[in-house]
Amino acid sequence: MHLTQRAKEALKDADLIAGYKRYIGLIAPLIEGKEVFSNGMTEEATRCRFAIDAARTGKKVAVISSGDSGIYGMAGLILELLKGNSDIEVEVIPGVPAFVAASSLLGAPLMHDFASISLSDLLTDWVKIEERVEAAAKADFVIILYNPKSSKRVEGLKKALDIIRRHRGGKTPVGFVRNATREGEEAIATTLGDFDRLFQKTDMLSIIIVGNSSTFIDNNRIITPRGYNI
Repeated sequence: MHLTQRAKEALKDADLIAGYKRYIGLIAPLIEGKEVFSNGMTEEATRCRFAIDAARTGKKVAVISSGDSGIYGMAGLILELLKGNSDIEVEVIPGVPAFVAASSLLGAPLMHDFASISLSDLLTDWVKIEERVEAAAKADFVIILYNPKSSKRVEGLKKALDIIRRHRGGKTPVGFVRNATREGEEAIATTLGDFDRLFQKTDMLSIIIVGNSSTFIDNNRIITPRGYNI
């Protein structure tokens, strides 16, 4: 389990732990005996309001996210809900972002500039997502695709890859990582032209990293040169 020491301390000190059901399960051994509030996907606002109300009663509350709470996590929502109020103290504790964990399993694909894009259109219009994928692909960023596909969202990943293929060749390295640092961890180095074989196993637990024009694969590791003279 990849937790920072500060995050472990926060869990130990908290009176109440609030989080998404799946993530609560991942830290169950660390929060035995704690009061817990958990709910499902799309119920984030309810969860955060509950945590804020509990904090206002004097409880020390830890609102958990996977990866880093400030990257597609709950830190932003908590601060949005508290906009204009300063009656409770909030500490945003950094964690290990999923794309960092995934990158470490693949080698060093993020050694140069990169763009992180979520393909979930639950909170972002798909037109905007397409614009971001197009801009990142055209600018030769290494591209990280979060939330690439769910049981209901299938076409988005195909569309995103088609956009990227307009700017990059089939031999462009692509990293596929599922369950990074968790049970069932899987990391595969492939290419843009050969990625379709991994399409069926791609889900919300997966992260895809598409290399730029200088990225290469060596010894099954994906490397994006920083530009050092060697």
